[in-house]
Amino acid sequence: MIAGARQGRPSALRRLVAAAMARDLGVFVIPGPDIARAHGLDIEAAGLHRVTSPRHASILLVVGAIPPALCEAAAVIYAQMVRPRVIFVLGTEELSPLPAADVVVGLSQQELVNGVHQLRTVIAEGAFSSEVSDFDAPVLQVRIEYTCPMHPEIVRDEPGSCPKCGMTLVLREAQATAGNEHADHQEMGDGEATEDTSTHNHYDHHHKADDAPVEYICPMHLEVVQNGPGSCPKCGMDLEPREIHSEAKHEHHHMAHDAPVEYTCPMHPEVVQDEPGSCPKCGMNLVLRDQKSTTARGHADMDSHGDQGNMDHSTMNHDDMAFMSMVDVTKDLPRSGDGLPMEWIEAPFGPFFPGLPGGLLLTLTLDGDTVAGSDARSLIENRELLQNSSMDAKSFIARLTSFEPLAPVAYQYLACRALESAADMEVPADTACARIGALERQRITSHLGWLALFGQQTGFDWLMRRSTSLQLKCQHADLEQILALKPAIQTLARRLHRTPLLKPRTVGIGRIAPDAELCGPIARAAGKNHDARSTDRTYTSLGFSPANRKGGDAYARLYLRLDEIIHSLMLVEAAGAIELPIPANIGEASGTGKAEVETPRGLAKLQLTLEMGKVTTAQLDTPSTHHLTLIEPLIEQQELGDALVAVGSLDLSPWEIR
Repeated sequence: MIAGARQGRPSALRRLVAAAMARDLGVFVIPGPDIARAHGLDIEAAGLHRVTSPRHASILLVVGAIPPALCEAAAVIYAQMVRPRVIFVLGTEELSPLPAADVVVGLSQQELVNGVHQLRTVIAEGAFSSEVSDFDAPVLQVRIEYTCPMHPEIVRDEPGSCPKCGMTLVLREAQATAGNEHADHQEMGDGEATEDTSTHNHYDHHHKADDAPVEYICPMHLEVVQNGPGSCPKCGMDLEPREIHSEAKHEHHHMAHDAPVEYTCPMHPEVVQDEPGSCPKCGMNLVLRDQKSTTARGHADMDSHGDQGNMDHSTMNHDDMAFMSMVDVTKDLPRSGDGLPMEWIEAPFGPFFPGLPGGLLLTLTLDGDTVAGSDARSLIENRELLQNSSMDAKSFIARLTSFEPLAPVAYQYLACRALESAADMEVPADTACARIGALERQRITSHLGWLALFGQQTGFDWLMRRSTSLQLKCQHADLEQILALKPAIQTLARRLHRTPLLKPRTVGIGRIAPDAELCGPIARAAGKNHDARSTDRTYTSLGFSPANRKGGDAYARLYLRLDEIIHSLMLVEAAGAIELPIPANIGEASGTGKAEVETPRGLAKLQLTLEMGKVTTAQLDTPSTHHLTLIEPLIEQQELGDALVAVGSLDLSPWEIR
């Protein structure tokens, strides 16, 4: 039986249904299809079809080890999947708080194919079960809280009324693990109530000749009387000083020639009552109705009564009418760019959002369909380079290679260069050229992977499919195979140049001015001629010249990466070989070394210390760490669709963010 079986006795009919389910396997990929492709996995070729919504998936495919924060996010995805649901894991076993995996295999294409055969058997035999267990995890637990629809900063643990407008608080669910984040809001609300109370006390001090105690009464329940301010225990309405309440009633009994006093709702003016109370539609406290229209109507009826029609209303006291207009109700709401007050909402995009890199959590504050604010962070938690106080050279290289699965060869090359610098070792020229061949092949596959995400995000399915196919073919291609793929890659670039609606969809979006902090394709697309390869002797000997574009927008970044793919093909051909970087035997060398490598996303720097052949300290600087700070100013006041395209065009890697 599988952990996510559907409840039901496994009858002959259900076994037939289960066999049919086993032939149609929709898979949701964790952390994302970009990581699956980076590991050389062709999901469709293995007999699975990828879906972008957990509601359409029957398989949760976990690729490689994932950090705890992503495991919690994956638990939410799993809970949204319809039973029967299966967990299929490649290359890891630690999944808490997810249930134990139903199928576990190694991290390779052949293992993936073998695992799919096991999946079909598991589903056909265990899709239905008479006894099933519910899935629960701390991240799925919710708590109930209450908030004001007009003032969302007011949050309470219990029902009541808003201290600002009197509207009944409405129920909402919040994540239980988030803690009592609204404590500050409650204190703020209490502070405002205190301020109001002090104001009332100040009023009483100046308007009372004696020190007689002030009594407070509920407008709805006159039997509720207290010696101090507070709220009614029956309806939650704010208590009012007895004298103010009686004075307001007394004054309005003499208004408009003894016209009846009416109470209305500020939000629903059609609700009118003869006595105080709360609105039956929204729960807001009723206020004394504006007498202007009533007075005007009375004057029209009294024209034949001589001087009575010239009655002077200037002496009427309207100070205690407490009418709350829409201006008062919305005065605390944030203002949009056009000056209109609107309720802003926060919406998370990620960490598994289609078109964005897996592991990136983008939380947007939306003002309608406009981005009013943003917060971007990585859930990978890739912080410590040294897993122990010291690491031998081989273990350190393996650690840095696995540090960034989207560009492992670039970081492997960076580690080798830094170790060789610390050991004061030189690399033969032919070896250096072969390493360049491997690094540029990595650049080609990385840019093709970004094109696949870009195609998915912008709706160009043909681009996503074609880029995915070429990326998988380039992943481990030798020199002859890379050169054979050159015409297909050039055809892809030419087709993109001729694609209608692509330029209007990207030009002017996410424009970035040249800045000292920029590096990599982002800098070169903005007209900044900065590329670490320009000062490398091996690259210079191969005839390298950096690509450059102007504009600094998503359109320029797209075509800058296309140019770099073509340049990398020429560099691989000029290198004449492809060889993964392997460090020479550094023995028990000691010293300090540093290296810089132009990775597919920009300049990465590594500085380390060797002591008797072991790495004791290491400092790494990565391009995505710097570029993450570009998001907030880049997408502020942008339309939501344009903002997502702008973020995607940066080609951030959550794995290298520190």
